[in-house]
Amino acid sequence: MIDVIVVGGGPTGLMLACELRLHGVQVVVLEKLNERTGESRGQGLHARSVEVMDQRGLLDRFLAVSEKFRVGGLFGGIMKPWPERLDTAHPYGVATPQPVTERLLEERAVELGTEIRRGCEVVGLSQDEHGVRVELASGGAPAHEGVAGGGRTHLRSRYAVGCDGGRSAVRKLLGVGFPGEPSRVETLLGEMEVAEDPATIAAVVEEVRKTQLRFGVAQGTDGVWRVGVPAEGVAEDRATAPTLDEFKKQLRAYAGTDFGVHSPRWLSRFGDATRQAERYRVGRVLLAGDAAHIHPPTGGQGLNLGVQDAFNLGWKLAAAVDGWAPEGLLDSYHTERHPVGARVLTNTRAQMTMLGSDPGATALRELIGRLMDFEEVNRYVTGMVTAVEVRYDFGEGHDLLGSRLRDVQLKRGRLYGLMHEGRGLLLDQTGRLSVKGWADRVDHVVDVSEELDAPAVLLRPDGHVAWVGEDQRDLVARLPRWFGAPTG
Repeated sequence: MIDVIVVGGGPTGLMLACELRLHGVQVVVLEKLNERTGESRGQGLHARSVEVMDQRGLLDRFLAVSEKFRVGGLFGGIMKPWPERLDTAHPYGVATPQPVTERLLEERAVELGTEIRRGCEVVGLSQDEHGVRVELASGGAPAHEGVAGGGRTHLRSRYAVGCDGGRSAVRKLLGVGFPGEPSRVETLLGEMEVAEDPATIAAVVEEVRKTQLRFGVAQGTDGVWRVGVPAEGVAEDRATAPTLDEFKKQLRAYAGTDFGVHSPRWLSRFGDATRQAERYRVGRVLLAGDAAHIHPPTGGQGLNLGVQDAFNLGWKLAAAVDGWAPEGLLDSYHTERHPVGARVLTNTRAQMTMLGSDPGATALRELIGRLMDFEEVNRYVTGMVTAVEVRYDFGEGHDLLGSRLRDVQLKRGRLYGLMHEGRGLLLDQTGRLSVKGWADRVDHVVDVSEELDAPAVLLRPDGHVAWVGEDQRDLVARLPRWFGAPTG
């Protein structure tokens, strides 16, 4: 029996596979597509995802093929300077097209021993107290693993996670509700070549964007341009890609020219629907990424939200597989991440309103823009979009409790350099504490930092602060909540 089946080989599923493999969990990723998609909906990593990659030793791989960017308060079409005193040692984003992100994460997942099977479509799902049965369309698995009726194959696993996008087969097979609002507007998005002079394109785009912020034509690499233009309406079947003629028609409608677009690399459409799964866990099956929530792409938060879902879930699911998870640990995935997803849905709804071209939207955008000239407001908005402000409710206590700790400088290196293995970590500035009984799950580092105003902090594998103090008895009382019973 497989430990965990991950359905979906996008950034969320691949990040989850990496996290699980750090703990020795057997992982099989099932991807419906035969090859990685060339579509680049996600355009990069925000500051919190940059931190995540650094915590796992992956940031250098991204920086080698990406450019840093610093745009603070990227909210509803409003761009402000990067705010001062944002609580991160990584005050920037990384411009990485989604296919590159997927390639880097897949390479890492395979390095760690993940098995990735392509051309595997999930068509059935059931579970009992011992595990999950995943049924695939014919040809989805080796014959010895089980053959269902009609030539279909099936796999057995202890747990399964649906990371299979907004139209998630796993979510539908589970019968989990997906309430929210349907799309009211739709945008065409694609990459293609253009015949028009770049200077002319820039001038036209600047003029059109004075009234239509959902319009854009930007030069990419290899002579390819990224084109976004409002669609004529909302398609009945959004799974069907638009045609190049649709792009030309809408470009002429908004810009008076189609810029001579030709030779498309890929064409797609997206709407402004906002929906969230009622539950992120049903027994031994969980949901993450777009399978758990969909929202407009405003602020570039979707890919990042999914990666951060996986970062929260991975170590908890590994603990359940390994048998040391304390009661309620796996349920805390929903408890912590569902509110985060709900807040992203809220801020993207607000941003879509601000992107409108009517007088009310224009007035709202002007008002919010003035408010964001205040440093504190800019810092709040930037922290919200980049997710560095996410704090989980761990109860009353120190101001750091529940928040993630930034990459502080230590006397001997940096904090994130100690977190590559995905274990818990006690950063002890007193030298008097111990994690005896939990040393197989928690590293004990005695070091000091001028940036940390606390005697000691206990960090979960995702970097969130689970305890602050200097009393050994208090520490021993807190360790079981996140790391289970002591051994030995």
